[in-house]
Amino acid sequence: MSIYLDNAATTAVCPEAAKAALEAMTVQYANPGSPHAMGRAAAALVERGRAQVARALDCLPEELFFTSCGTEGNNWALRRGAEYNARHGKHLLSSQAEHPAVLRTLEELEARQGFTLTLLKPERDGSVSPDAVRAALREDTCLVSLMCVNNETGAVTDLAAVARAVRERCPKALIHTDAVQGFLHVPLSARSLGADLITLSGHKVHAPKGIGALYIRKGLNLPPLLTGGGQESGRRSGTPAVELIAAFGAAAERGMQSFAADSARMAELRGHMARRLRAENPGLLLLGGGAPQLLSLSLPGWRSEVLMNFLEARDICVARSSACKRGGRSQVLAAMGLPGDVIDGAIRVSLSRYTTREEADAFCDALRDARERLRSSVRRR
Repeated sequence: MSIYLDNAATTAVCPEAAKAALEAMTVQYANPGSPHAMGRAAAALVERGRAQVARALDCLPEELFFTSCGTEGNNWALRRGAEYNARHGKHLLSSQAEHPAVLRTLEELEARQGFTLTLLKPERDGSVSPDAVRAALREDTCLVSLMCVNNETGAVTDLAAVARAVRERCPKALIHTDAVQGFLHVPLSARSLGADLITLSGHKVHAPKGIGALYIRKGLNLPPLLTGGGQESGRRSGTPAVELIAAFGAAAERGMQSFAADSARMAELRGHMARRLRAENPGLLLLGGGAPQLLSLSLPGWRSEVLMNFLEARDICVARSSACKRGGRSQVLAAMGLPGDVIDGAIRVSLSRYTTREEADAFCDALRDARERLRSSVRRR
């Protein structure tokens, strides 16, 4: 059986979410917009799921709108947020370490709609300093977008401090955070974070793929990205995916109930792996860190593709960087100023509540064996 250590790309659907989805598909399968009893029952499932995710994010249910994924949420927040707030200026502020769904969208706004974009260089761990944000703010800054947990290194940006800096200098600017890797992994409260817009994704927290959400602060009249039938209170048209929403809600509720224990357990497991890896692999570097579920490491001088092929032969699944980026060097690690040999030897290991100590040790054993055997092979040549 495979050892799955690529949970930052996607997680296994938890039993609670699978059960909720099955019931919605086989029992409460009506269109939630239909006026009859079955339609009303389906609509009730949508609202239940909204309330469950809202509780996990610590926001009002009416501030949460369902999307198809994190990419849609980011596009909605950035495109409509920038357009909506352009009356206060056309300067966009983000970082070089963001997800492609943020970077490509911001770059398009700059190229096609006349916005000016500033991308901050991240710190050595991949986070963004509130002081760097404060220094880069301008009178015409209309939108700031920074992820709270870096999807490659696990570095945590102090978004509350960023929000305070923005409110002091540019009180009318909108603040967006891609919280796809932060939600239910690090403490995250919409009430205290200070962000106007927060992007979530279900399949990172043991819900199925194809469901996400966008938090829109109450009072912010963000225009819709998708128009049509006026679902989601007129904010996001399209027939709601009842089974996916029900599953997202169930997964969020389960994750909230065991959040403290799950985070502590993953942090302990991550620390155990880090200690073993450094002790058994001379020259190994740990990159970034902070979030309990992510461990980014590098063996400079070794190609990550070669190491991953060795690990896959032992049925161990890890990643090079983001699953949304194929080929080429990681722009996140490059932006952090890491040398080429460190970037080329980088591997991302990501845990979940289901990862066992035995699986973690199997990975450590396999990486040690990979380094030793590959080194012996090079010497024989």
